[in-house]
Amino acid sequence: MADPAPAHIRLVRIIDKFTDTTGTWVAWLNVPLVLAVSYEVAARYAFDAPTIWSFDVTYMLYGTIFMLGSAYALHKGAHIRTDFFFERWSVRTKGVIDSIAYLVFFFPSFIVFLFVSGSEGWYAFTINETSEQTPWRPLLWPFKMVVPLTCVLLLLQGISEAIKSVYAARTGIELEHKEKVEV
Repeated sequence: MADPAPAHIRLVRIIDKFTDTTGTWVAWLNVPLVLAVSYEVAARYAFDAPTIWSFDVTYMLYGTIFMLGSAYALHKGAHIRTDFFFERWSVRTKGVIDSIAYLVFFFPSFIVFLFVSGSEGWYAFTINETSEQTPWRPLLWPFKMVVPLTCVLLLLQGISEAIKSVYAARTGIELEHKEKVEV
């Protein structure tokens, strides 16, 4: 049984701690989301005075929470996978499959997505794009820049997960066991 390379293990721990921290920060965005929705419901139904801003605020906050929380979900093993086959394989086989999947699918896809979404966000910034959804017409570039930020966070956590996969493939030992999430 080989000992893990200390530099790689330290890198995994640093990235995972960063992802846990950013996941906690993102979770706090639920507070303004709940406040905005509650305010809208009270204003609309109790005072018959709907707002022009609540729809935009709620979809932007929810989209931001959903997107930025994806790296945290990757770290915790909450993304969907075909457990029917995966759970029956050995740790080493899981590590090989995951290593190949990260190298062939995950990293190339998110690198392309980063560049495409980054250019879309930059374009929205340069033209001062606004939403056409409501009369409030808020700026869209901050919301659109959430997508490339999400790609960066996912790529960073992907590095950690890829290191864990390679280690599992080489040694047959999991560096971190992901709990099976039942729905």
